[in-house]
Amino acid sequence: VLFLQIVHILNMTSAKIVSFLLHPEESLHSLQIRIECETGISTGNQELLLETGICLDPRKPASQCVIDGIRGWDSYMVYLFDKSKTVYDGPFASRSLSDCVNYIVQDSKIQLPIPQLRKVWAEAVHYVIGLKEDYSRLFQGQRAAMLSLLRYNANLIKMKNNMVSASQQLKAKLEFFHQSIHLDLERYSDQMAYGISSEKMLKAWKEMEEKASQCTQAEDIGYLDEQIMALHTEIVELQKSPYARRQGEVMECLEQRAVDLYKQLKTRPPDHAYSDSTDMVKIIVQTVQSQDRVLKELFGHLSKLLGCKQKIIDLLPKIEIALNNIKEADNSVMQMQGKRQREIWHLLKIACTQSSSRSLVSSSLEGTASTPAAAWLPQSSSGNVPHPLSSMATPEDGENFVHVIEENLNYLELFSSILQEVRQEQNSSM
Repeated sequence: VLFLQIVHILNMTSAKIVSFLLHPEESLHSLQIRIECETGISTGNQELLLETGICLDPRKPASQCVIDGIRGWDSYMVYLFDKSKTVYDGPFASRSLSDCVNYIVQDSKIQLPIPQLRKVWAEAVHYVIGLKEDYSRLFQGQRAAMLSLLRYNANLIKMKNNMVSASQQLKAKLEFFHQSIHLDLERYSDQMAYGISSEKMLKAWKEMEEKASQCTQAEDIGYLDEQIMALHTEIVELQKSPYARRQGEVMECLEQRAVDLYKQLKTRPPDHAYSDSTDMVKIIVQTVQSQDRVLKELFGHLSKLLGCKQKIIDLLPKIEIALNNIKEADNSVMQMQGKRQREIWHLLKIACTQSSSRSLVSSSLEGTASTPAAAWLPQSSSGNVPHPLSSMATPEDGENFVHVIEENLNYLELFSSILQEVRQEQNSSM
């Protein structure tokens, strides 16, 4: 008998306790099927919480519901919630009265012998204590729901911080990308009239700029941030609410009064005296009324907790989608940045190639110009050697030569600035 494992489950939708004898190595799913047969709550809608607010792990056996050791095993509860409901219809009817207690409640002034009255009042005290314990168990269930909500909220805050961080990084990258592409387009426009031009590349860069502008939509998470902050404020208010704290002080006082009243009766001698139950019935009625009040407040507060929890559950997929959109936009921006840098380096390669080829042409022209005049100029009829200045090129050839030199200088200056800007962009990105 000592090795038997019994789990007590408090159904928070009905305020009733159901107990199950666990089979050796029984799975949690098997236990949930048995719970469904007993409570009518489907396995998919069952949420089983420990007192700490931790949800039972479906990968572990059902024995995780039972604490180790003997002490406290009969009072340890697992709290069952229906995930399909966010509003609970409490308070529920109080526990039923025994026949003896119901007899004196119906007529509190009836005279009973002291020995018989002791037995009736003992059951009455037990009933009052039971009402207080019922509230205490339901309050522990509410507390488990609060702890579970705080765990969900912690996960929500973590995902929100990741989303905000990713959004800020994307915003910074987009600002850098826009500034760099504006500078590239501006410098490209300055040199395309006399340098290198590519309509295909220019079109691709403008498409990149438009695509980057569309990526700014992914960094807009203001609407989600507002919802999360409003929900966070609501949770803080629920934590500060007086209904989040134990409200059973009145019931505890009534319990003590019932115990004291019974002790006074117990000290009376068991003679043939008779007495009524007016004082004890007053305590019973007051305890029932107090329980109705605190349970109404408890289940109203519990419904708000479950409503906040459902809001978090609805927000988590939206945050996940926003994170995925930010990551996709981030990857797109980095790919466009890398593609543009490769194209700039390709332009630089073309410019350097053209500059080298034109330098070779200039060198050949210089070599031709330095040959002796007698090798390519005809002798005058008089046989005299022409004036040395007559060996220079014509004015038109000189202008072309100067233009070639100026073009080379412009290319070298342009791509020297391009190299410097590329290095600056790479350093800033690193």
